[in-house]
Amino acid sequence: MVVHTVSTGAGKLSGAHTDGVTRFLGVPYAAAPVGDSRFAPPAPAERWEGTREATEYGATAPQPGLHPAHTYLAPLVGPGWVTGDGHYLNLNVWTPDPGTSGLPVMVYIHGGGFMIGSGSAPAFDGTAFARDGVVLVTVNYRLGAAGFLALPGGSTNIGLRDQIAALHWVRDHIAGFGGNPDNVTVFGESAGGTSVAFLLHSPKASGLFRRAIVQSGHDEMARPLALTEKLTHALAQRLAIPTTAVAFRAKPEAEMFRAQAALLRNEPRPDLRDDNGVDPGHRRALFLPTTGDDVLPDPIGVPSTHSHDVDLMIGTTREEANLGLGADEFAGFDACRAVAELAATYPDAEALLDRHGLHDPAATAAHALTSAYTDLLFRSPSRRTALRHPGRSYVYEFAWRAPQHGAAHGLDVPFVFDTTDACRVLIGEAAPDALTHAMHEAWVGFATHGAPGWPSYGDTRKAMRFDADPQLCADDAPLDIGAEFLPDATSTTQSSSRADHKNRTPIVGA
Repeated sequence: MVVHTVSTGAGKLSGAHTDGVTRFLGVPYAAAPVGDSRFAPPAPAERWEGTREATEYGATAPQPGLHPAHTYLAPLVGPGWVTGDGHYLNLNVWTPDPGTSGLPVMVYIHGGGFMIGSGSAPAFDGTAFARDGVVLVTVNYRLGAAGFLALPGGSTNIGLRDQIAALHWVRDHIAGFGGNPDNVTVFGESAGGTSVAFLLHSPKASGLFRRAIVQSGHDEMARPLALTEKLTHALAQRLAIPTTAVAFRAKPEAEMFRAQAALLRNEPRPDLRDDNGVDPGHRRALFLPTTGDDVLPDPIGVPSTHSHDVDLMIGTTREEANLGLGADEFAGFDACRAVAELAATYPDAEALLDRHGLHDPAATAAHALTSAYTDLLFRSPSRRTALRHPGRSYVYEFAWRAPQHGAAHGLDVPFVFDTTDACRVLIGEAAPDALTHAMHEAWVGFATHGAPGWPSYGDTRKAMRFDADPQLCADDAPLDIGAEFLPDATSTTQSSSRADHKNRTPIVGA
C-alpha cells in the first residue's frame, strides 16, 4: 500500500493508494456537533496536529437502526450509527491522483428519508468514478430531529446547512486532491436527491456547484416553516420537554429515536397537512426541508433565481414505490383501505387511485396504490422540477426490472456507481453490464462537460430510458398529478403551457 499525503486548512491527511485510486476517508469538514453544538449550525473543523490518518471510514450521524425486515437495504444505507469520536460531519474522497489537477468533481449526498444513511454505504464506493478520471466525494450530514427541526430562536434546515458547509470545504480544498473547484457536480438519490433539488434554490449554495443530478427527488417535498414548527412541538410533547434547544440537547439520542418512531408510526400522529390537505411527506417522510428561512426563502413551486448557470439532470425509477414507502404493507389492502391510506395525506385519493387501476379487474388495490405513490411522490414532481429549472435540464428514467423488486426506488444507484457486485441482495445476479456501463458513462460525461448524451428535456420532452437496451423515448410521466395543490399552481400550469407552445409537443401522459 502506498500512502499519499495532502494538506487542508485543518491539517495534513494521509490516504491509502491501491489499484490506481487514492482514498481519504472520514475527513472532518466541520466541527463535531456535540454538546452545545447540537441543534446549531455547523462550525469550522478544529485543527489537528501532525498528520491525520484517513484510511478508514469515520463516524456516522446518529440514526435509528434498520428494521430487521429491511436489512436488505443495508448496501444503500450503510453501517447505521457508528459513534466513533463524534466527528461525524465528515466526508470521503476518492481520487485518481492527488498530485494532478483540473479533474471534474462529483459530490454525493446520500438518501434515507432524512432519518438514516451515510456516505460510507457499499453502493457509494467511489472507486469506479476515480478510475474514470473523477474526484468523487461522499458526505455525511445531520439527520432526523438533529437536522430538520425548527427550534424557537434556533436554526432551521441544519442538515442542508451541513451539506452547504461540505460544499464550501470542497470549493476550498478539493484542488489539493486533484479536483477542479470550478467544475463540481452535486448529486444524490431519494432524500439526497431532494436535498440537491433544494440546494438549487438556496442562496447560500449559489456558486458552489456547476451541475446537479437529482435521482428520485424533486423540489416540492418541503414544509413551510409553520408546519415544521408544529412537528417540533409534537416531538417536544412526545419527549415531555419544553420546545427549546437546551431541552432537546439534554435528551439522549436513543430517546430521540423512540420519539421519532412514535410520531411516524403511532396514532395520534401530528397533522402535517397544509391548507390544501396535502402532507408532502405523505406520512412516510417525517422530516423534510423547510421553506421560509434564509436557506430556502422561497415557497415550493417557483423557479429558482440562483441556478440559471447550473445544468440539471433529473430522473426517477419506473416503479419507485415497489421498495420501501410501506409497499410491503399494501399486499392485503382492498379498495376501501387503499383509498383511506392515500386520503390521509391527499384529498383526491379515490380519483387518483382510479386513474391507476383501482377498479380494474386485472389489477389489485396494492398495485394501484404503489403506482399512484410512484407518480405522486416522484415521477410527476420530478418532471415539473425539470421544466421549472432555469438552466438546461435532462431527464432519465430507470426501467430495468430486478427479479424481486422491479424498477424500484434506489435500484439505479449501484449502476451509477458501478457497484452492482456489492448490491446483489437488492438487484439479483442478472444485472446487465451494458446498463451499468451506460449509466456510469452518462454520469461521468455529464459531470465532465455537462452533456449526458441525449437532448435537453424542455426542447424535446424526451427522456433517456435506462433498461437492458437504453434508448431515448417520449416521456410518459404525467405532469399534472399533485400540481393542483402547489401554492403557485397557476404559475406552474402557465409555465408548462408556455413550454408546450414553444415546443409544439403534447404533455405525454398528462
